[in-house]
Amino acid sequence: MEENNDIFKSVNQKKPRGSFFKTVVVPFLSGIIGASLVIGTCLGVPKIKEKIFGEEEKTSNSWQNQIDTSSSQVNATAVSLEEYSGTSIGVAAKVQPSIVGIEIEYSVNSFFGKQTAQASGSGIIISEDGYILTNNHVVSTESSSSYYQVTEAVSVKVKLYNDETLYDAKIIGADSETDLAVIKIEKTGLTPAELGDSNSVQVGEFAMAVGNPLGLSSSVTSGIVSAVNREIITDENEKYTVIQTDAAINSGNSGGALVNSKGQVIGINTLKLSGTGVEGIGFAIPISSTTEVVKQLIEYNKVIRPYIGITVQTISEEEATKYKLVVGAYVREVEDFSAAQKAGIKVGDVITEIDGEKIETNKEVTEIKNKHKIGDTLKIKLYRNGEYIDVEVTLAEQP
Repeated sequence: MEENNDIFKSVNQKKPRGSFFKTVVVPFLSGIIGASLVIGTCLGVPKIKEKIFGEEEKTSNSWQNQIDTSSSQVNATAVSLEEYSGTSIGVAAKVQPSIVGIEIEYSVNSFFGKQTAQASGSGIIISEDGYILTNNHVVSTESSSSYYQVTEAVSVKVKLYNDETLYDAKIIGADSETDLAVIKIEKTGLTPAELGDSNSVQVGEFAMAVGNPLGLSSSVTSGIVSAVNREIITDENEKYTVIQTDAAINSGNSGGALVNSKGQVIGINTLKLSGTGVEGIGFAIPISSTTEVVKQLIEYNKVIRPYIGITVQTISEEEATKYKLVVGAYVREVEDFSAAQKAGIKVGDVITEIDGEKIETNKEVTEIKNKHKIGDTLKIKLYRNGEYIDVEVTLAEQP
């Protein structure tokens, strides 16, 4: 068993009506929507900020000024609001036909009986024949408590740009670890989005978010890229590397596109930071990191990952001193017939190195493993009974 990496549990959801929903599904919605979470899952929609430096020169149609900083001198040329507006109009016209609204219906079982609940989100058309990329949490949510159980989606429908028809969609594949999913409708002649290179995104560049907030289809908002390669940790202690944008997040935008000034998709808007005094901090999954995942979801209906067959937990310095161990990843469980068992790893071992890289947390074990392919061999250093031993693990396919 690998460490459980279920990603962000919330879904952009419309609240149903009726006493049942007030008494039962409201708690369910809290779990799905994540409205009370510090980090919830929605879509980032940046707020426009004027980028005009200095005063207008009488002899020029553009505004220019030199900005002095403590370390260097930067020459900045600003554009007029007319030019900025023209960029926004052009980008919106290009991208909107490639963004869809998604409506989902879930089955809810409770002591009141079987009911339904609805959710909404967004998606990005990635092929002419109906494949659509979205978030896993939009189309695949299961949760339960002592008084209700939410099953997977029983109905997924898609609304296209300037088309009031609701098309039935099939979930092709979903992956909770990356929060990505692919669905498909039976229709051709669609306009796939142009995918950009998120690895080349720069802080401060134009960014527009397109989606289906609160059921308002084909809504666009713009802003800038606030940060790249931002590492965030969710309430579930999951770590992800994302693009940050000055996004005003709204329910229903999850799975929509964050695009650049060329109308190219650079990210899938997925997260927001919320809470008292928090505004304009949203996150998007970099589009370049989704390529292999999408390919596998379409081909295998899942993501095939390498597998060690252990459950581990972090041992801090304090715990290491208390229990006379060392800092690393403590092996809590070894699955029968797994690669770990075959390599001789035992419960109670502490993983301190993998392929020469020092291990201090359980997350680092997963991160290093996921950089390898099935069939690769990992050299693992273990601490056992006061001694260090070396083993080799040949990665298998995750069951």
